[in-house]
Amino acid sequence: MEETTETIYESLREKLGGMVPDFELRYKAELAEQINRLKIEKNAVILGHNYMEAALFNSIPDFTGDSLALCREAARTDRDIIVFCGVRFMAETAKILNPEKKVLIPSAKAGCSLAESINAEDVRKLRARYPGVPVVSYVNTYAEVKAESDICCTSGNAAKVVESLGSEAVIFLPDEYLAKNVAMETGKRIIFPSKGPTPQAAGVDTRLDYEMIGWHGRCEVHERFTVEDIRAIRKQFPEVVVLAHPECSPEVVQASDFSGSTAAMITYVQTTDAPRYLLLTECSMGDNISAANRDKEMLRLCSIRCPHMNEITMEDTLESLRNQRYEIHLDEETRRRAERAVERMIEIG
Repeated sequence: MEETTETIYESLREKLGGMVPDFELRYKAELAEQINRLKIEKNAVILGHNYMEAALFNSIPDFTGDSLALCREAARTDRDIIVFCGVRFMAETAKILNPEKKVLIPSAKAGCSLAESINAEDVRKLRARYPGVPVVSYVNTYAEVKAESDICCTSGNAAKVVESLGSEAVIFLPDEYLAKNVAMETGKRIIFPSKGPTPQAAGVDTRLDYEMIGWHGRCEVHERFTVEDIRAIRKQFPEVVVLAHPECSPEVVQASDFSGSTAAMITYVQTTDAPRYLLLTECSMGDNISAANRDKEMLRLCSIRCPHMNEITMEDTLESLRNQRYEIHLDEETRRRAERAVERMIEIG
């Protein structure tokens, strides 16, 4: 049965009442009804990342989840159009896996500071400097970087991917903190070469005092959390359970009680008996977890909004479907090479 504005509003009020003003819920319910009707008319599927704002996340996506879960849904959808409520590298990944389908992103401005930190030429220079060393690229990269990589990974399977290669050394790109956290988890020595000299000027690096080669890229949200934040919270709430995303610094991860992907954090909150918990990740993710676990108390330090995720609105999603705007286009050679790296990641799970 097709949902009406009223039924959508009632559902949103049940989940988000007390978190989102009532007038906003009514307005978002009206938008959601239009979007859901168009979705059926155009045979489209909407994928919503965990970092989407609460009213959108809880009303229009057919599937919600982290990058890996949404990659899987994108790979097996039979719809003609994929609307990706997330940032551009996610929509590109959906296009990589669905070359014959139309992939839309609601805002052309939804980029990513981490994805912007590295390009294909950077990867080629690293390969020249460290010949024969396999490249693992975080899924939070653009298609051109994935195309230069041997395999991709998510924050949830990064260590598993690195160990699956069975290589003495691995190039891990581009997140500095995730790389350091994976190095600690796998017991590997890590170095961060300078970005300055070309491979020709620097020569081939033949040192043996490393097992991972990292890159100085960071997420502008997760790098802002500090150990001092955790200490201050624990002083006031000694029984709190602190959950940190692996894109946080190693010091923050070590000071936390748990570190994992967004999917792992959701599962942890669902199963913990702790009276209070604190999420060190994007704040809309905190809203969505809190809405699904109203019987548990989430502390509100989580107040850092990703400006790029925030570009995705319900208004723009409606216009994206209505006018089929901001379609993702990829060079076919780049897409095919990137597909191999992404599919290897999905196979590992």
